[in-house]
Amino acid sequence: MKNEPFVIERTYNVPAEKVWQAITDKNKMKQWYFDLKEFKPEVGFEFTFIGGSEEKQYVHLCKITEVIPGKKLTHTWQYDGYPGESFVTFELFDEGDKTKLRLTHAGLETFPQEKDFAKESFSQGWTYIIGKSLAEYLEKN
Repeated sequence: MKNEPFVIERTYNVPAEKVWQAITDKNKMKQWYFDLKEFKPEVGFEFTFIGGSEEKQYVHLCKITEVIPGKKLTHTWQYDGYPGESFVTFELFDEGDKTKLRLTHAGLETFPQEKDFAKESFSQGWTYIIGKSLAEYLEKN
């Protein structure tokens, strides 16, 4: 298995500030992402959420590792009770009245080689979240 990260890019017809708010405000995030008890775009901030497949749910353990306000947000992504550590990075590129978002999920090869942790599972999940859920949220709000 190649140790290449999963990368997805999408361009939205909204300013970068609106996308930044969508990926950093917990009240906005719960409308398109996960319902987080707390979230602060601050290095060192830790947060958890539950997600997974219909068959099994997992507790996700995350910690913010890098913040460049309005441009970049990186956090760790681990599973409670499972080995492995990955990193999710949201990068925003201001294109005038549009914004390109690049999401990179690196370190997937560190997880157990099970179906729920396969790169294809992450590909399907992120394609839905970034390509459909976030896009629809930004169009409506």
